[in-house]
Amino acid sequence: MTEELIVPTPKTKSKPNKTDAYIAKCPKVAHAPLEKVRAAIRAAAPGATERTDYFQWPGYSYEDPAFDYDGMFAWFTFKHPYIRLHVRPGAIQQHKKELAAYTTTIAVVCFPMDRPIPMALAKKLVKASVNEMKAKAKPKSKPKSKSKS
Repeated sequence: MTEELIVPTPKTKSKPNKTDAYIAKCPKVAHAPLEKVRAAIRAAAPGATERTDYFQWPGYSYEDPAFDYDGMFAWFTFKHPYIRLHVRPGAIQQHKKELAAYTTTIAVVCFPMDRPIPMALAKKLVKASVNEMKAKAKPKSKPKSKSKS
């Protein structure tokens, strides 16, 4: 059984969930930046479901917070000295110039703890990641076969 965590709206109070527990396990200095990245993801993808069950493979015990729209498009982690935003690779490629000042991998942006997280950039990355996921999810139309006359 998978566990889904509903992203609270301003009208609902949230109960502590596994994402809250993940943040609480991190050093206190990381709590506020992690919450900021979480808020950026929520703002860029309203209506997405927050989950921690994507990484439940035998032999692994990851509980990284992830966000889902019929497919995972973003998640965040802490690894000293960085707050890391994980997105789809196309999002990194689309914003390569804006990311020049940050350490990146094919699908991860590392925001250093000693600098403010650029929220506008984080939101752009999340939106690009959602768009990439949705584009790949669309069924490709079959080419029309030529009929013999």
